[in-house]
Amino acid sequence: MRTSLIETEQIEAHLLQLTAPGDALVFEARLLLDNDLQEKLQWQNETYNIVKIYSRNQLKKEIETIHQSLFNDAKHKSFSQKIRQLFSKR
Repeated sequence: MRTSLIETEQIEAHLLQLTAPGDALVFEARLLLDNDLQEKLQWQNETYNIVKIYSRNQLKKEIETIHQSLFNDAKHKSFSQKIRQLFSKR
């Protein structure tokens, strides 16, 4: 189990480019020789991409919620009017 965790950490460091140049070369050599490690690297990279997309979508939802609140709630009416005046044609 510990070996698996260490390998996962090494893959993460490689993907995030946190390894020292010498360690990166050793890891890349291991990738050339170990098809299982290549597959693990691909899956971990895919997982990071999915998490990144999910996080971006969540952030967009949060921003949209704040936008709706600022421009539609009565308590923010003066703020909304000031912003609209900044961007209105004069």
